[in-house]
Order: sequence, then C-alpha cells, then structure tokens
Amino acid sequence: MDSTFLRRRYLLSFQTRRLPHIFTDVLVIGSGAAGLRAALEAADYGQVILATKGKLVDSNTYQAQGGLAAVMAPSDSLQSHIADTIRTACGLGDEEVIQDMVAAAPEAVRQMLEWGVRFDTTEGGELDLGREGGHQAHRIVHASGDATGKALVEVLADRVGRSGGIKVFTECFVIDLLTDPPIGGPGSTCLGALTYHPRYGLQIIRARQTILAGGGAGMLWRETTNPPVATADAAAMFFRAGGVLMDMEMMQFHPTTLYVAGATRSLISEAVRGEGGYLVDRQGRRFMSSYHEMGELAPRDVVSRAILEQMVKAHATHMFLDVRHLGEAFFAERFPHIDRQCRHFGIDPGKDLIPVHPAAHYMIGGAKADRFGRTGLECLYAAGEACCTGLHGANRLASNSLTESLVLGQRAGRLAGQALAGINDKLTARPIDWANPASQRTELDLADIRNSLRSVMWRNVGIVRRAERLAETVEIVDFWGRYVLDKEFFDPAGWEVQNMLTAAAMIAECALRRTETRGVHYRQDFPRTDSAWQRHQLVRRDERQLIVE
Repeated sequence: MDSTFLRRRYLLSFQTRRLPHIFTDVLVIGSGAAGLRAALEAADYGQVILATKGKLVDSNTYQAQGGLAAVMAPSDSLQSHIADTIRTACGLGDEEVIQDMVAAAPEAVRQMLEWGVRFDTTEGGELDLGREGGHQAHRIVHASGDATGKALVEVLADRVGRSGGIKVFTECFVIDLLTDPPIGGPGSTCLGALTYHPRYGLQIIRARQTILAGGGAGMLWRETTNPPVATADAAAMFFRAGGVLMDMEMMQFHPTTLYVAGATRSLISEAVRGEGGYLVDRQGRRFMSSYHEMGELAPRDVVSRAILEQMVKAHATHMFLDVRHLGEAFFAERFPHIDRQCRHFGIDPGKDLIPVHPAAHYMIGGAKADRFGRTGLECLYAAGEACCTGLHGANRLASNSLTESLVLGQRAGRLAGQALAGINDKLTARPIDWANPASQRTELDLADIRNSLRSVMWRNVGIVRRAERLAETVEIVDFWGRYVLDKEFFDPAGWEVQNMLTAAAMIAECALRRTETRGVHYRQDFPRTDSAWQRHQLVRRDERQLIVE
C-alpha cells in the first residue's frame, strides 16, 4: 500500500491560522440508532455534541425495514436466538458477545416501547413478531410494517431534541479524529475531532470522551441499499488515528433490492420472504430449494449467491420476487413502503412479479470494540455499524444489527459519561500542528474516481471474488490513492473520496489474503471453508506501513 494511505489529512493552514475551538464533555459522531442512543445516555452525565454530516434522518437506521431481533414470545428462547446467531456467524462469532447481546435485546425493545415506539401488534395487543432468514422462530419486532428504522429514529431524535444536554450539529462533516500523540495507535488518547460546516467552516471540537457511530460503507459498491452518506468515513478516520479494524472483508450483500434500470436501488425487506414470498426466475420457477434446505429463508449470503448464479445462467440482469399469492391487500398493509415503491414504477405486487437484484447492505467489519464499545484508543468508543464486536462473525443474522446498535449505544454512552470524572481537562488544551507536504502530483477528477471505484468494487470485490480480480483492485486503488490521498481538499466531496479509497484498500487487501470461503466472503478460487482461517483479520497502521494480522 502506498504511503499516502498512512497520512493524516490535517491542513497546512493549521500552522498559520487559529481555528475556532468548541469544548464539550462527549462528542458523538453519527445520528443512526447507535449515535442517538449514545447521546441520550451520555447526556445524563455531561454536555454532549452530536455531529452528523447530513440531517438526523440521513442514516442506514432510518432506511431499515426489517426490525429488531429479540426473544419476546414464550414459545421462543434465548438459547435458540443464540444458536441461530452462532450458526450464521460461520465460526467467527464471539460466543460471549453473542450471549450477552441476545440476553440484552429484550430489555432494549421494552425500553423503546416505554419511550413511545409504536411496534406492530396483533389484534390481541401482543407484539406482532415476524420471521426472517436464518431465524428458527418468529422474533422480529417491527413498526409500521416495513418502516422500523424510521420509527426508531423519530422517537430517539425527538428525545434528543428535547434534551437540554445535547447540541445537534447537522451538516457537520467530521474530517478526522484528534489524538495524542498525533500518529495515534494503541495507548494514545482521543481528544475530539476536526470538523467542517458549510456555514462555519473548519472547527475543532475538543471532547473529553468521543463515541464513533458514523455508520457503514455501502457507497463503496455500485449496487447498494445504503443512503449517499454511507461512505466509510468512520472506518477511514479510525484507521488514520491508529485504531485496529477487524474483519473488513466481511460486507453483507442483501439479496433483494427493487431492480429498475436507471433508478436508485431500494430495499425489499427479508421479511417479505419471511411472510411467504418466493424467489423465481422469469418463467416463474422457484429455485432456492436447490441451494439450501431453508429455501427463501436461507442466510443472506446463500440467497445472494443463488440469485447471482441464476442471473448468470439466464443471462439476465435480475430475478423476481413473487408475492401474488399473499394477496394484494395483505401485502399493502404489511409492507406499505415497499408497496408504494413498487407502484411508483408501475409494478402491482398483487399481479406482477417484482424484479430484484442483490446489493451491498451491511458492513460487518469495522473498528474493533468490546461488548461495551471500548476501542484500543483511550477516551474513544465505537458503536453501531461503525464497529465490529464479533457479534456477527462472518455473516450477520437478520435484524441483529438494530438491536446491537441500541444496546451498544447505551453502553458506550454510559461508560463515556461515567469516565468524565476521571479525565484530565488539561489534556484538551494541547496545540495542533500536524501537516502534510504540498502535493506535486496531478489532480484527478473526483467524480470519475468515485464512480470508477464503485464499479471496480462491485465487479471485483462483490458477492463472488477471486485472487486475480482482488489483486487487480488492490493495484488500481493504490494507483488512485497516489493522486487523491496526497491532496488537501476543502469540501466534503474530496474527503469522502479519500475515505472511500482508504476503506476500499483495506477491504480488498483483507479479501485477497483470506484464501477461503466463509460467510459473506465467497472465494470462487477457494470455495471451501478452511479451519486454518477460523480467525479474525486485524488491520492497523504505524508511521511506515499498513499492518494486517
């Protein structure tokens, strides 16, 4: 990897201009479920700034359709949920973390009920529990049919807005974490972050504690369910700060997004198949029974590869989801958002097959953190899709992520708040004087690099991978990096491309090194699971090189 990937991106002008400083007790980066929940918890102990690069609704959480996985029915059991999670994790799940998170999930759901989230219920007033792929029981708590994430964010954001201890900075791009010493690494301390706001310009937010909840990385791939803000910012800034990232090769691809040529992909929840939807080819023939005993309810990696294989066999751009047998009225009531999306493009779910295509969905890898959100950097926690605790292993069990975000967000917020009493405030007064030398290389077109990167990642580091394509990607990204990562940008578009290149390099490198198939990571040239690879890959940096362990 070129040395430009290892540089911090602080501006040369820092040496000649004093930037505005804002002081707070806790800085929370990100406004998904994890960030909002962390901010609310930390506000019980001190002043909080929540920084999000878009609006509060610009997050993967807000778009989440499925729900929260939790044992809420007498017929279900924690042991069953634990077993399903361990099995889906394909040998990389941390059983202690899994047991802990599954046990904490029901209380997280009950708290959301108390706070006013209107989860769907039966006529008898009980929670209307759904079932999704990989689950042996109905344990998915959902709201408004297929708008669980939206319901969560609205309630959490309302509480944040009414809290006297939280200031929300929207459209605030967090450029980098500030650490002491500047190069970061194990044992260093996070001091806050360098940020940019279109109205106020560059600012330093000095924080006694920082919580990284900056979301996922779906925009690295051409086909994705993620919103435009998901550009791997959290992973890239954590890497530059010297943090350890884990399992970066593990991106989960969702099997079913609505495929309309030229239109943005929109998610079709796995719950549709949980309610009895079928996957079929153009002739209406079902095919999932040929790939897995659970058919349409097989784990997502199996279903995604099956759809892709059927597409190749038929020389087709997509397969289909058949819900006609469920009834037009039932589908519209159970999945109102999906029904509206289909009808917007002239598709009547009660009469027509729904065209579907896999897409990048959830980044399993991320900042290595324990089950309380603690990272290896002092005063820095991580939660939500930005972190990797070992809960998901090599493959995320459906709807475990929203539950994890609430549990881990609460824990990180609480620990950050409780730690305030022991922080030496003098630490936050040290000057910042880091800088990069001026670039002597040609400047490339950022929009072109961004689009080309997404195409290369989809083609070479997508659902099916092999060595020569992965090596090619490492080489291409490294080349682009020489001309983009050595530049100083003054707007989010440039910083996003730098973050995307940094994360893409780590993902491709880790995927190339893992010479086996495991969970969401499928190697066409190494189609079997290798017991020698039943271990995590850890990525970090020092002053000279990228290190993969």
